[in-house]
Amino acid sequence: MNHTAARTYRAVHWATTRLQESLEEARRRPDRGDISTTTVIIWVAAVTGAVLIAGTIAVVIAKYNGKLNGL
Repeated sequence: MNHTAARTYRAVHWATTRLQESLEEARRRPDRGDISTTTVIIWVAAVTGAVLIAGTIAVVIAKYNGKLNGL
């Protein structure tokens, strides 16, 4: 087995083992503190709002940049 194939095998084996351990943990402790859907929605809305505000500011500055130089 060449070096790349060996590394790939180890990576797949590690990922598979980790997934199995995670599923077992989820079965053992179903309330293990996962992030709620509401929290994810709030974070997505906050990040989207921040990106929209920053984009709007960038567009306004780009549009009026020549007029603002004289101030």
